[in-house]
Amino acid sequence: MKLIGPFKQIVTLSNLPLRGKLSDEQLEIIIDGGILINNNTIEKVGAFEELIAENQFADLEKIEGEYIALPAFTDSHTHICFGGNRANDFAMRNAGKTYLEIAESGGGIWSSVQHTREASEEELLKTLVERINFLISLGITTIEIKSGYGLDVENELKMLRMIKRAQEQTKAMLVPTCLSAHLKPRDFEGDNQEYLNYIITKILPKVKEESLAKRVDIFIEKSAFQPEESKAFLLKTKELGFEITVHADQFTPGSSRIAVEVGARSADHLEATIDEDIEFIAQSDTVATALPGASLGLGEKFTPARKLLDAGAILAIASDWNPGSAPMGNLITQASILATYQKLTTAEVLAGITFRSAYALGLEDRGRLEHGLKADFVVFKTNNFQNILYNQGSLNAEKVYINGEKWEI
Repeated sequence: MKLIGPFKQIVTLSNLPLRGKLSDEQLEIIIDGGILINNNTIEKVGAFEELIAENQFADLEKIEGEYIALPAFTDSHTHICFGGNRANDFAMRNAGKTYLEIAESGGGIWSSVQHTREASEEELLKTLVERINFLISLGITTIEIKSGYGLDVENELKMLRMIKRAQEQTKAMLVPTCLSAHLKPRDFEGDNQEYLNYIITKILPKVKEESLAKRVDIFIEKSAFQPEESKAFLLKTKELGFEITVHADQFTPGSSRIAVEVGARSADHLEATIDEDIEFIAQSDTVATALPGASLGLGEKFTPARKLLDAGAILAIASDWNPGSAPMGNLITQASILATYQKLTTAEVLAGITFRSAYALGLEDRGRLEHGLKADFVVFKTNNFQNILYNQGSLNAEKVYINGEKWEI
């Protein structure tokens, strides 16, 4: 066994409920604490001196100075496997160009599709691993990664295979999701329904055969796929044995209801969700995932996180890191800004980027510092955990532990 400490504060996130609002008074904070690790999992968290007395034969990793520790973060929605760059889209959008005008000038999602198709496997893998390492440096050790910039059999499989290869090069846990239903590609000869059937019959069997992903996503929106055809598609993917998640209510309301009705693990975006649908989500086990990076990148309103929490929903917060609408990638900065605009407590934000976001991926073995859970945690050089959100991403993680082993930043 190994004992790490002492930490000025350990924020365990133990005993917090999965759903609904949280007050900061509910946080368990251990002063001058230590973390005892046994075989990649947490054996015990408690007062450092007591742990030393109880475990005299444990290997000791002494922490000198003022540091705090808390569970490592989970980013449950990213698009970080892509080729190319869409800085011109961002500049055009800020100059007042519409989505359609940007697309007609060669930008938009189709631009990323073209760049990703043109990229070699090694180019995709290299940039993907670089982005993964950046996320780990922020304290994120569980990362969901979507396909969706290939949009045909060859290139969707290329993306998912690179995610699988990236897993071999990182200690972080990668959770691949097949987003072939991002939009109908321009070079596909047929309508939306025919393309969705193409995914069902041509892409997903290969994904399953090669064990490339257990999750499927779809973008339900006027510019992508319509509600009824999306619902039928999602039900078919469930029959094939996939878990499902949904890009829902980003610009227009209604699709979050479909996510709940088909039993989706999460409904992500929700910037346009109306009050009656907030109640519908809150009464379900579908996680409401806020993506503040997209709001910042597009200049759109934020997910109604406060209303969702007050209604009793499970709220996760993820980065949506992608080359178009959410190029920042810094989950801590985004979550801190969301907290400011939506009046979220520190406890609600920390829960949203740890155990609640892990739950959105079907993972309940992480996100808290307590006995039997995965020994993933992040350490900041500060004497007060509140400084993490207060500094809005400028207070960098000092150490990141994955399975109890220090990852070198």
